[in-house]
Amino acid sequence: MKILFSIIALILISSCTCNPQPATYDLSDKPNILLILVDDLKPTLGCYGDSVAHSPNIDRLAEKGLIFTHAYCNQAVCMASRYNLMLGARSTSTGLYRFGKEFRDVYPNAITLPQYFKNSGYHVESMGKVFHIGHGNTNDEASWSIPHHKEKVIEYLLPESKEGPLTREEAFFQNSRKYLKGIPKNKELPRGAAWESPDVLDDAYADGRVASHAIDRLRILSKNPEQPFFMAVGFARPHLPFCVPEKYWNLYNPQELPMPEFENQPKDAPQCALKRKGEITQFFPVPEEESGIYEEQLKRKLIHGYYASMSYMDAQLGRVINELERLELDKNTIVVLWGDHGWHLGDHGTWTKHTNFEQATRIPILFVAPKVTTPGTFSGQLAETVDIYPTLEELARLEKPKVPQPTDGVSLVPVLKNPDKRVRDHAYHAYPKQGYLGEAIRTQKYRMVRWTHTKDASREVLYELYDYENDPHEKQNHAYENPEIVAELEAILNAHPKAKYEP
Repeated sequence: MKILFSIIALILISSCTCNPQPATYDLSDKPNILLILVDDLKPTLGCYGDSVAHSPNIDRLAEKGLIFTHAYCNQAVCMASRYNLMLGARSTSTGLYRFGKEFRDVYPNAITLPQYFKNSGYHVESMGKVFHIGHGNTNDEASWSIPHHKEKVIEYLLPESKEGPLTREEAFFQNSRKYLKGIPKNKELPRGAAWESPDVLDDAYADGRVASHAIDRLRILSKNPEQPFFMAVGFARPHLPFCVPEKYWNLYNPQELPMPEFENQPKDAPQCALKRKGEITQFFPVPEEESGIYEEQLKRKLIHGYYASMSYMDAQLGRVINELERLELDKNTIVVLWGDHGWHLGDHGTWTKHTNFEQATRIPILFVAPKVTTPGTFSGQLAETVDIYPTLEELARLEKPKVPQPTDGVSLVPVLKNPDKRVRDHAYHAYPKQGYLGEAIRTQKYRMVRWTHTKDASREVLYELYDYENDPHEKQNHAYENPEIVAELEAILNAHPKAKYEP
């Protein structure tokens, strides 16, 4: 009889082994994650030393955590930068640079940052602009526990702000040409206004509604404290158009706004490095054919719109943080603020992003990690977007993920604990332009960019070198007078895997 029982036990054990039960997790002491993503946000913030910016809520958040003063995106364009964040991989590793290419077409089994937390037992959700939806790209539903809460990026309330039912940028962000037949080409559609400022409530625009939705969700999630959550909240402003309630425009005196200090292109810079026109010309009254050096009143209006939009977003972010604190969730919630890339405000005669210059690539990254970060601290550590994935994984004390996509980030946790600690000595980013791929190495003092033609290997390799101690406005390309420094920085670049790029 004992032998029979032993045989039965072995059969049962074998059966359990062949059909394993879902993994269980001890999540009782795991921190919540609140990831705040802001579109087109450069460090025009009080906590970054901007004396004009009205950003009281982000400044107050900064007082609770650590600011990275030298943080950089991996590519200065919305879609790619968000893939860099969500995959923990640079564009040079994945080959994902341009609109219209979905990351799952390249890495169908990729595990995104939120998906990794979902697989680890977290409840994961998103709202607003998180993945870039538009220009041929869509959301990734596999990343979320519940359907993504989508909101608008392009939105007008005043009838005089648009001619007809659909503007050029609305068509892009609604993927109109992808899903609807008979939509005219972009240039055949009317432009929308670059700004508007009606006297309306905050929820009249998308960012206000995103904040309200986030507050509602926090209240619901707080009722189940045993279930940790990962919430991604994406704000659209200060992305164009600069459409915000009037009270945020009234925060600024247009005569006191900072104007571009150097509007010329850098001397001796290669043509592929430069930018004029582009996205900014999708909006009226910006001239469509003129260079980016505009008349004084237009420049002031655009800069005014950017600052007002930032302040509107700051107020909505503040509402979310206030609710987090009211519910006492802040005691066990890691908060990360991230801007997807910088933004040119007329420097070099350039507007928006899409370059390798400092104004387009430098971003705010801010961590508030209870019991880890020291309130009100700063670090000059060179940080990249791709570093956020491994940092959150370590902060949450989860097993290191095994993912099929390449990964490039390093954990910033040692720096969060000690701002003087260093985990890397440079940042690496890239941008494709005019048939070239520009790969950049940014150190504390220099940026070196190597431009390699992607189709014709016989083309001359072009270089840029900028010295931020002696030439902070990038007035001069110093590459050809400092070949030894270029060689030193190129050696660092060559230590990285060969950039992946398909023309």
